Amino acid sequence: MNIRTRNLLMIGSALALAACDGATNIASPGEGTIITPPPAPAPTPTPTPTPTPTGPAADCPAGTANVGVINNLRNCQVSGTITGNLTLRNLAGVVYSLSGRVNVGIDLGADPANPAAGGAQGILTVEPGVVVFGSSGADALVVNRGSQIFAEGTATRPIVFTSRSNMEGAVNASSIGQWGGIVILGRAPIHTCVGAGATPGTVNCQSAVEGLTGAFYGGGSPTDNSGRLQYIQVRYPGFEVSAGNELNGITLAGVGSGTFANHIQVHNSSDDGIEWFGGRVNHKFVVLTGIDDDSIDTDLGYKGLLQYVLVVQRSNGGDRVIEADTAGGETRTPRSNPRIANFTFIGNRTPDSVLLRGGTDYGLVNGIIASTTASNCLDIDGAQTAVTTADTATDEAGAPIFRSVIFGCPAAARDESDVPLASITPIITGNNNLLPPVTLTLQNIFLPGSFETGATATNPRTAFSGTGSFFDETTYVGAFRNATDTWYTGWTCGVGAGATACEAAPAPIR
Repeated sequence: MNIRTRNLLMIGSALALAACDGATNIASPGEGTIITPPPAPAPTPTPTPTPTPTGPAADCPAGTANVGVINNLRNCQVSGTITGNLTLRNLAGVVYSLSGRVNVGIDLGADPANPAAGGAQGILTVEPGVVVFGSSGADALVVNRGSQIFAEGTATRPIVFTSRSNMEGAVNASSIGQWGGIVILGRAPIHTCVGAGATPGTVNCQSAVEGLTGAFYGGGSPTDNSGRLQYIQVRYPGFEVSAGNELNGITLAGVGSGTFANHIQVHNSSDDGIEWFGGRVNHKFVVLTGIDDDSIDTDLGYKGLLQYVLVVQRSNGGDRVIEADTAGGETRTPRSNPRIANFTFIGNRTPDSVLLRGGTDYGLVNGIIASTTASNCLDIDGAQTAVTTADTATDEAGAPIFRSVIFGCPAAARDESDVPLASITPIITGNNNLLPPVTLTLQNIFLPGSFETGATATNPRTAFSGTGSFFDETTYVGAFRNATDTWYTGWTCGVGAGATACEAAPAPIR
């Protein structure tokens, strides 16, 4: 019998057995061995989730003082001078407050190779989602030369610097100037010096910052590094110490290009939104809303680069969108030369939206200046400001640069005796600029419509030669590619549909 035949017989026998009456073939109890499978292991119980504590924390972390409770959160106060390292941690039920002028470090002077006697470095770190507030104009955060701040939120967990009234839910759309703001002092070049014999733009040139006493900035280090700011809101800041002597929302004085400062919003400052006194710090994604003076103020030789800037002025106060100077004389060097690409300026005030004066150099590319209240989009004062011939001996870059700018005002520029319209017209004509009359199609206040998206853009790297790779090579005019380009979502307050209201009391985001 071969193997194939044997296998067929075995299969046939098995089928025959299977065909028999099943009841007569079940083994009686006790016959054979019955194997009982082991019971399945009990499932691991799902752990009971630890609830996120609600209400105030029991106490405050080291380096801060427990000063009670505000808005059902533990108020942990920071005061005096921070030397060494201090981290404001994101702890459940904790917010932080400033008591008076809080200094990060003690001024180490203008020369990093020769620190000032008595100086000391401080490093302040603020974790994502943290809330810090001040109670009055005397409460300000000041980062001194040689020290650093690392306040880096995220797109979903911004860091909020605000006022006590905001914490208590006692602000409205008109509220301004409820605490002192943020001041960062660096060692980058400036052109106005205190003391005789100092050469502008060098390590020997320093100045005292406005709004504070005994706070100095400036030096000879263009790449000075004061730390990192990212995804932050600064609400209701600014304070007038005396006439012409104010604290801004953020003051950047002599801050170098080694400092990282992107995704920043300043809301309802009683003075300028951001003011730069000299320095070289650059920015991307800046939002300035409801500022009661100038939204952008540049001075004392600031040579910085900005891209993606949104300004929305308040309707019941405020001055200009841009006030640009080279204070103290039109020929001082280093001359201010800010360059801004991809911006949307929404004006709601009667002063001309952009003022260039004092011999400043300036560049605006791929932008929208929209205002029905200002008579003119542009005012240029001072013959040196409008000079058209570059001069390296005086650090003169030539005429202001306008490329692919939509002038959405009743008139493009002011006609005055010192710089007549006939001198300005050649500067703003051509180069893809669109002059009045224009019909804007902006949506939801600042997002581009068909007219804006149809405008011809200019490559910022081409327009601003010598700026390296900082500028993205954009192909659109304005701060936004189109109406779905909402880079402000999540980390700003009061901007765009569905945004958290700035008036809402902030809480730490964990």
